[in-house]
Amino acid sequence: MFAHALQVCSHHFEIHVVPPQKSFVSIIDRRYCRQAKGRSARGLGPQSPMWDRSPFPGPGHRAHDSGMDTLASGGPPSAIDHSPRSRRGWLPGSGPMMTPSARADPMGPLDALFLHAEDGINHMHIASCAIFAGPAPSIDEMTRLIESKLPALTRYRQRVQFVLGGLGHPVWVDDPHFSLRSHVHHVTLSPPGSLRDLERLMGELMSSELDRRRPLWDAWLVQGLTRGRWALISKVHHCMVDGIAGTGLMTVLLDLDPDAPLAPIQPWLPVPAPSSVALAAGALARLAAAPVRGALALRTAGLGSRRRGDRLGDVVTGLRSLGERLAAPSPALSIEGAIGPRRRWAAARCTLADVRTIRNEFGGSVNDVVLAAISGAFRTLLVERGDAIDETVVLRSLVPVSVRHPGDATSNNQVSLIVAELPVGIADPVERLHRMCAQMTELKASHQSDAGEAVEAAGEFLPPVMLSLGTRAVVAMLHRVPQRFINTVTTNVPGPQFPLYALGREMLEYLPFVPIAEGVRIGVAIMSYNGRITFGVTGDDGTAPDVHRMAERIEAEIVNLRDRARRRQHRGGESS
Repeated sequence: MFAHALQVCSHHFEIHVVPPQKSFVSIIDRRYCRQAKGRSARGLGPQSPMWDRSPFPGPGHRAHDSGMDTLASGGPPSAIDHSPRSRRGWLPGSGPMMTPSARADPMGPLDALFLHAEDGINHMHIASCAIFAGPAPSIDEMTRLIESKLPALTRYRQRVQFVLGGLGHPVWVDDPHFSLRSHVHHVTLSPPGSLRDLERLMGELMSSELDRRRPLWDAWLVQGLTRGRWALISKVHHCMVDGIAGTGLMTVLLDLDPDAPLAPIQPWLPVPAPSSVALAAGALARLAAAPVRGALALRTAGLGSRRRGDRLGDVVTGLRSLGERLAAPSPALSIEGAIGPRRRWAAARCTLADVRTIRNEFGGSVNDVVLAAISGAFRTLLVERGDAIDETVVLRSLVPVSVRHPGDATSNNQVSLIVAELPVGIADPVERLHRMCAQMTELKASHQSDAGEAVEAAGEFLPPVMLSLGTRAVVAMLHRVPQRFINTVTTNVPGPQFPLYALGREMLEYLPFVPIAEGVRIGVAIMSYNGRITFGVTGDDGTAPDVHRMAERIEAEIVNLRDRARRRQHRGGESS
């Protein structure tokens, strides 16, 4: 029977590499090549790399340009490619299942894991809130803009279809009933339309899951903000996009030029999905190719290269580092434990110039400074809640790290993980910053991200039904016995240091949202854009109603460190 299924599959399906689509981002990318010389006044000379970790259109930026120091670089989504190519190259059985009249794109193991982990309480969507200068566009104008960008976002017109019996990972198929009216919404804030009102709206919108009967994204045009401003909230499932690379709506919606014309609307016809039997047959073929696919994935992770002995040693070192960090005892804290389905959200802001002042005076990177500020905010929050905090207490934070190779513009998730310790037990802000700097230096040499990448590569060997059942079993167990290994999550996405536009209006701020899960009641996302750094603090509505206090303390920590840096500079100038 198995052999017959494979024979049927080989007769009906050919594996193709689908060429990358030309997205609007790639057009901007090429246009910027011709304009690079004239942008040196913004600190982006002609030798600056076109893309370096930034998910937005236009030139990339070195870590020293934006000040954001990440552990691994992400690649440019200059053409959001939904073909099966990835950082691992061509993997047998990883391509779309196609016939002359049907097509389905299988998810990878990590994308499928994000889908299976969602259960009504653990929402697996990522989001952003972009604030623009006025006047606000109409809902028709916004819908027209989004429609013009959809050719660069194939997944935004596809829905999830599960494979019969769980024989394969879920697949993406074109939604024959796709309508932008079901995804683009309009909200007007009640007066006065304050930022706090916008934060409350964001929390409400993030408190429900996306409808799996449709493509897994939604957007809201928000009017009525003070001073004539307006906002665009984007919400997308993590199985669709890489949260660090940012291969989503905002990456293609924004322009370098305020006078950029709208792209013409391109006609679109959905490709029919294969039948359930055909999908099952294709899944069996993928199962047969899993050993080869897994071996190639491990080879790309370095375990099959000539230096595999050294690379294997790095992975073992990383696994040991992760194990030691997660096994260390920690006190019970109020920010860990069970969560509910509802969310609260608050935003904090600071200038990149202030953070650089701190960095230049006390050392470290911009990333170290913002993590130290977050540590100080957590310390204040815990003390105010009555938690017992001594100098040994640390918070273990999950930190996603991009392992996307330069030039890879696929939409699948390509992330590894490290576990950082936020030194909340240290009372002095400068001492806390120095400890954060030392620890991040240690982490870069710990090979934790190598270990995470190897584990992800090994997931190619795991039968899809085991991944699905195993993920759901773990999530169900965590509802009964919440984990205490991870206390929070912090994710950092460097953005461009020049203005971007939508419909001719300048984007003033880009506010990020990070999901939380069982055992983690508060998470923080960080984003830099055009000389500013913004923080999005996500909290469980029932157990973390004080996320606004957390956001206020992040801002206060930055101000405190900045003032101390300036006083030290002043004393140094007097002594000289």
